[in-house]
Amino acid sequence: MDVIDLRDFYSQRLGIVARRLINRGIHACWPDAESQRVLGLGYPTPYLGLFRDNSERCVAFMPAAQGVLKWPTGRPALAALVDEFSLPLPDAAFDRILLVHALEMCDDPENLLREVWRVLAPSGRMIAVVPNRRGVWTRTDNTPFGHGRPYSRAQITQLLRHTWFTPASWGEALFMPPVGNSWFLRSAMAWERAGEALSMPFAGVHIVEATKQVYRALPAHRERARLIPSLQPVLVPSPSTRG
Repeated sequence: MDVIDLRDFYSQRLGIVARRLINRGIHACWPDAESQRVLGLGYPTPYLGLFRDNSERCVAFMPAAQGVLKWPTGRPALAALVDEFSLPLPDAAFDRILLVHALEMCDDPENLLREVWRVLAPSGRMIAVVPNRRGVWTRTDNTPFGHGRPYSRAQITQLLRHTWFTPASWGEALFMPPVGNSWFLRSAMAWERAGEALSMPFAGVHIVEATKQVYRALPAHRERARLIPSLQPVLVPSPSTRG
């Protein structure tokens, strides 16, 4: 999906409710970001309003294949179009990184997370909002969460560990069906509370917080020693003794 499709979804009533419910899960992990450097990657602008006013800096990077929209409107732009595999940042540039509509849309999520690891500070934290493979939202294409590759919790854990992150906490959101009916939208919070209380496995998205492994394990490549046969010395006659 490109930025026009994403913008149109979040301008609809269903998108507004989805943003509110996901923001609730993000806020539970990060109640504030005072004096923190915050980066959003993917299409994070509907959720960066949580941190824009009290963080040290807050910027949005959008992948080149997706496109970019000006954000925030009516203020100096804080969004840029980037190559997600080569971010224009020095090492350890941000304290917190938020990934939304990023991993599931990316052709190479491992390289994306390794680049995120590079620009995240050693004490930094990352939140990834990822469509749940078992959720109802991934079974319809009228929302962005029905596009790309969804993940199970085990798949996300494996991906994070392969890219030098450690999952720290888990949350879910979007227990309500992806229906724009007024009754469903009005009862969205009741669906969320019931799903959380019953630990239902059918939420629309995972909200996983991960920490950076500063001292990561490196694979040990052992090579077998090759035995080279020794050469026996041979006496070579001098030129004067030949013939």
